[in-house]
Amino acid sequence: MKGLPARAWALALLLPVGFAGVWRLQRKINAARDAMRQEQDEVLVRSPKLMKTLTGEYATLAADIYWTRAVQYYGGKQLGQDTNLESLWPLLDLATTLDPHLIPVYRFGATFLGEPEPRGAGRADLAVKLLERGIDANPEVWRLNQDLDGSRKPGAAVWMKVMAARFLEKGESRETSVMLWSEVYESSRDEALKENARINLELLRADEDMEHINAIAEQFAKQFGRQPRSMREMAASGMIGGEPLDPMNYPYVLGADGQAQVSQKSPLFKQQKTYRRPLP
Repeated sequence: MKGLPARAWALALLLPVGFAGVWRLQRKINAARDAMRQEQDEVLVRSPKLMKTLTGEYATLAADIYWTRAVQYYGGKQLGQDTNLESLWPLLDLATTLDPHLIPVYRFGATFLGEPEPRGAGRADLAVKLLERGIDANPEVWRLNQDLDGSRKPGAAVWMKVMAARFLEKGESRETSVMLWSEVYESSRDEALKENARINLELLRADEDMEHINAIAEQFAKQFGRQPRSMREMAASGMIGGEPLDPMNYPYVLGADGQAQVSQKSPLFKQQKTYRRPLP
């Protein structure tokens, strides 16, 4: 070992560093390749007619799946600051072919398509095409005609975003709803609309808070064999740091079922009844 030349010693020291660099580079390449494969898999079968034949009696269920994928695809791209939405139309095309009566796809899919880049696909032509398809398949749904007229007018995207945000405000699409409400709040000059967006953002934040509290309440129940009786009891157990407050700075409360609720003293208690009404 003592007789090894300096060049050999240098090589021995540099090899591990080189292998580590190659390993990190390969990981990045694999991640990029997997992301591309995942996006391609979203619309692996691009022929709506073929998919309708393959799904048979389960076509309407498949339509729901493709609509959900379209929403997640749009939200994932926006949240990741990726403005490439080229797979959006194929997903919407598949959903509406599999189930021509799935009204939300026409109404909210047109919003995602028609919005200028980077907030949407920048394809007003496809938005109009989608709505026209919806009108042909559902002539009795007058709101589609209203959406079509609105989509051709400047500034129409704001109120269409409001409808889309309300539709997406629960479940896996909550992040997309937050993004849309935030855009309405930031871009609208109408004070009433801005206030509407602000309240909905606070309600969405409260939803997320209560989900975290309920998860901690489940841990409490596993540890103590019963549901917690109050937030103070959970705080005393050390599982939460003090009593958590809602966006209006009122403490959350626990219901009889042990689930977190907005306090009746909080302004959000009345607002959630007004702003969480079912869509017409």
